[in-house]
Amino acid sequence: MRITSTVLKSLAVAAVGALALTACGSSETPAASSTDANALKLINAGKLTVCSDIPYEPFEFVKDGKNVGFDMDIAAEIAKDMKVELTVIDSSFDAIESGLFKTQCDIAISSVSITDARKGNMDFSTPYMDDDLTLVAKEGSGVTDLESAKGKKVGVQQATTGAKFATENGLDAIGYEDSGLQLASLKAGTTVATLGNQSVLGYAIKDDPTLKRVADFKTGEQLGVAVPKGATPMLDQVNTTLKRLTDDGSLAKFTATWFGTTN
Repeated sequence: MRITSTVLKSLAVAAVGALALTACGSSETPAASSTDANALKLINAGKLTVCSDIPYEPFEFVKDGKNVGFDMDIAAEIAKDMKVELTVIDSSFDAIESGLFKTQCDIAISSVSITDARKGNMDFSTPYMDDDLTLVAKEGSGVTDLESAKGKKVGVQQATTGAKFATENGLDAIGYEDSGLQLASLKAGTTVATLGNQSVLGYAIKDDPTLKRVADFKTGEQLGVAVPKGATPMLDQVNTTLKRLTDDGSLAKFTATWFGTTN
């Protein structure tokens, strides 16, 4: 889904990652012996270190000085099951998408869509959310579906699945760097509709009665927790927690809490 990032964050990840590698080679102790291939190893002993590109509301953002959101609740549950402390590092999405996060984090959770290209850089957990596309328009705009949006200016977030879908379906798409600018253009009348993932756009318009989801598009996009390639014990642990959260209804509660009822 998302692709936005900053060079500054990437540089920070690389620098801290180098320090993390140095630390692992000296004083830091992994959670289990490095000679046991099946052992669950941690970059920092006693802590689950998680990379996330913050802010990206409602998945991850800062409120009252704390990292909160849908993804943060899931990360907390993974750490809880491992009986370790959760530590979150604000990373660039570039560092996550490229797999560089593995130099400083045990996992990455940041509304990362599972794609074949990304599977070359990381392993993915079982999906924890379906995140198809939606078209949002102002009430009375005349835009009620894909066909009625053609020939009119439609906002998208640059280099996302939404932007690709808009181009493939012949929309007159205007790209914005982030979803905030995308929504602002719709409210200002620069665009008459906007296209993107249901999670973020649905959340963004939930308290605005003048905006409405007029059409949903099943694209099969799903979000997963990113794990360094070959870190099978960690992947198994993440999947175990996700199954528990699904079975006991916690994941549904998190969804209701952070996304609520959309327009």
